[in-house]
Amino acid sequence: MQFYNDMTMRKEEFTPIEPGKVSMYCCGPTVYNLIHVGNARPIIMFDVLRRYLEYRGYDVTFVQNFTDVDDKIINRANEEGVTAAEIAEKYIAEYWTDVKALGVREATVHPKATENIPQIIELIETLIEKGYAYETQGDVYYRTLKFADYGRLSHQNLEELQAGARIEVNDIKENPMDFALWKAAKPGEPAWESPWGMGRPGWHIECSAMSNRYLGKTIDIHTGGIDLAFPHHENEIAQSEAANGCKFVNYWLHNGFINIDNKKMSKSLGNFFTVREAAAVYGYDCIRLFMLMSHYRSPLNYSAEILEQAQSALDRLRTAKENLDFFAENGRDGALSDEDAAFAQSLGRYRDRFIEVMDDDFNTADGVSVIFELVREINTAVSPAADPTPRGGVPGHLPRAVRRARHPVRRGEEPRRGDRGDDRRPSGRPQGEKLGRGRPHP
Repeated sequence: MQFYNDMTMRKEEFTPIEPGKVSMYCCGPTVYNLIHVGNARPIIMFDVLRRYLEYRGYDVTFVQNFTDVDDKIINRANEEGVTAAEIAEKYIAEYWTDVKALGVREATVHPKATENIPQIIELIETLIEKGYAYETQGDVYYRTLKFADYGRLSHQNLEELQAGARIEVNDIKENPMDFALWKAAKPGEPAWESPWGMGRPGWHIECSAMSNRYLGKTIDIHTGGIDLAFPHHENEIAQSEAANGCKFVNYWLHNGFINIDNKKMSKSLGNFFTVREAAAVYGYDCIRLFMLMSHYRSPLNYSAEILEQAQSALDRLRTAKENLDFFAENGRDGALSDEDAAFAQSLGRYRDRFIEVMDDDFNTADGVSVIFELVREINTAVSPAADPTPRGGVPGHLPRAVRRARHPVRRGEEPRRGDRGDDRRPSGRPQGEKLGRGRPHP
């Protein structure tokens, strides 16, 4: 299994820290509004990655946080005349309404920033003790220039970043690149006691603290949208590695943007559709398949045309499943003929090919294409023209072949005898329905 690691900018063989186990962190939402379709992409894609790792036999500990204290939440609370906590709880509940309808499983842990204040304060104290952070007027900032590898993940030159930064007249930071770890309390804002007075955590520090608490100092996989690579993930690395003195993450995976008119879908730009709005027209399952039809690293354009393609594809999947369920319940029992046995043996190649493309940087686009090759063969096998039994009876080979094809293949396990066909396609994109959008160039 290989992943494209954004830190090294190349595909790398996946080797977990602990054999058979995977530690995985995904940055979750800031809960001040309904999630939009762009927010849903990492939620769906990395839910499927977690599921696929489990399918391949790994024990996955998956952590996805909620940012429940933030300027956006506070502003929304002031607009509605309620507390920030009420806004956060309201939109966490709305989040679950949408993601459960999208078929997303709960993570192993869903920590909240406000439930990890002691861990955040302890981490900041460590950074101050080591000289990587400083306090000024009740705020605490990270001393960016002290971390020699700053900019490594985003592959940006620190000097260029400094040259492009702007310093406000009232700026109290040592350097424009320094970022807030702790913010002094302001009237009407939520605040907690700390060694630097009442205040609240900055955005970046919470993920370092929660990842460390629930997964340890070094983790296998960290995921999120590409917009988080800088500054958020860059700052997580600086915080975690300075505090712990070891590597933070082994594999960085980022999904591409969802665009509308070639611009990133964003609440700040106002060019977004909420998941709920899209689901009212196309359905939640259609949105999920729409995401999976493209490689996770590729930009994805949101359009009615593509969603309608996903809707049509979903209808075909459902029809094929209904046919399979019927034949599985009504097929003949008894010994397989030579022809039936050959057919049953041939189905295993689809699972083999699916694993092959999914193991190649989690290529769901080609994985979907393989599934539709199988759908086409299923539809051919169950069509009346292909049915050799008298008076439209049920072909006996299909139910047993279906039961065999459902058997998963774990890491290091060879397919059972008869499951691998002799006519596997050569390496490359599967032929047949071209639903996937291919893989991006590294």
